[in-house]
Amino acid sequence: MEWFSGSYKNYDFQMFSTSHFVIITILILGSLAIFLFRDKLSAEKWRSIEIGVAISLIIFETAYHLWLILNGSWHVSYAIPLELCSISLILTVFLLLTRKKIIYEILLFTALLGASQALITPLLNYDFPHFRFFHFFYTHLMIIWVPLYFTWAKGYRPTIWSVVKLFIFLNVLMPIIMVINKLVDGNYMFLSHKPDSASLLDVLGPYPWYILSMEGLLISLSLIVWIIFREKGAFKNEVSRDLPFQ
Repeated sequence: MEWFSGSYKNYDFQMFSTSHFVIITILILGSLAIFLFRDKLSAEKWRSIEIGVAISLIIFETAYHLWLILNGSWHVSYAIPLELCSISLILTVFLLLTRKKIIYEILLFTALLGASQALITPLLNYDFPHFRFFHFFYTHLMIIWVPLYFTWAKGYRPTIWSVVKLFIFLNVLMPIIMVINKLVDGNYMFLSHKPDSASLLDVLGPYPWYILSMEGLLISLSLIVWIIFREKGAFKNEVSRDLPFQ
């Protein structure tokens, strides 16, 4: 089964190739479809689909780790699900299963700011139709589409406190991951060094200063996402009415 092997000799992925542009097109069309059909998607009958998508994500992620193990590629330094997109995937599954708003509030930002960047500049070696190609793009597409679905179809909206929750969540997580990186010689969330391939981190300065730059960029971009997706005209009520953790 060459499509499930560890070799990408016949599946060498190239950024902005035909297969990559197809995925970006699917991302845009899928997002448009969620928005245009938001009223129909709001019906409770879609609950079984939500559960089905959550199960499919669990199956895909389990198969991914099985693939790593079978090909002798699983290693504690990079295979623990501690990357931002891996954490977003876990949040996506929990949001689909529980519908908890606090999960949505964090996922909306990590999905739109993290998974979208991963889709545009993917750290990927395997092209279509390799298993890893399907795993990478299916999971990342769902990480983005699920919070958009909960926003447009289910009526969830971020508040200004959502940005605060995200900031606290990531800053509690960051030192934990830094310690794990030291213990396993890893680079989870790029907190040890920048990725070898081109990324947005290239313009944020050298290590460790780019981590502080990421903090500032995170706040700025999160505020933009909040402005775009918040309930219009709700800002005055948010500050006076909402508690930071509801």
